[in-house]
Amino acid sequence: MLLIIIRTIILFSLIAVALRLMGKRQIGQLQPFELVIIILLAELAVIPMADIGVPLVSGIVAIITLVLFQVTLSYLSLKSERARGIICGRPSVLIENGKIIDQELRRLRYNINDLLEQLRVKNVPNIADVEFAILETSGDLSVIPKSQKRPVIPEDLNISTTYEGLPTTLIIDGLVLRENLAKCSLNEEWLQSELEKLGVKDVKDVLFASLDTGGRLFYQKKSKVG
Repeated sequence: MLLIIIRTIILFSLIAVALRLMGKRQIGQLQPFELVIIILLAELAVIPMADIGVPLVSGIVAIITLVLFQVTLSYLSLKSERARGIICGRPSVLIENGKIIDQELRRLRYNINDLLEQLRVKNVPNIADVEFAILETSGDLSVIPKSQKRPVIPEDLNISTTYEGLPTTLIIDGLVLRENLAKCSLNEEWLQSELEKLGVKDVKDVLFASLDTGGRLFYQKKSKVG
């Protein structure tokens, strides 16, 4: 039993490191070859994990080989346009200038119902409102509405806007993030004072607090249990 636990921990750690080396992507953003490698990694880890008769080294070598293969393919696709087209494929235009490209749909075996469904997911229920629809190599559909159907932005109305950066997190689950406070040139005394103005006596009662670029403090207290 102890041997199985040790083997499981080793293989889990190896797979976790391998996935980190492969980069941060959601499942829907994976290229086909990356998805295949992830499935193979899982299978390779399960076999020596469940069967102690299989040498652990065999599983480790196979996993490392697959990771190196994935990194090599990713590097080639990064450096070479031709290699990227072969490895990852190329985006396909399904709607161009408001017109469905039925030849492309047939080539990809992508029916109109699938196209309509993906358009609805993108909040574009009417094909007549679409200028371009592009099926990306990850399988996601990028939709570019016609200019008359795009949401109005301040630039369209010649309205100037102020800079909006990312809020800085100051408290998580009652724990003050001192490094973030220092980046804002603030200290815990200032934070405690501001919270007291808002009726919060103890920092530990705060679930989350952040400071936006305009100097406004947002906070939420923990829910009372029971």
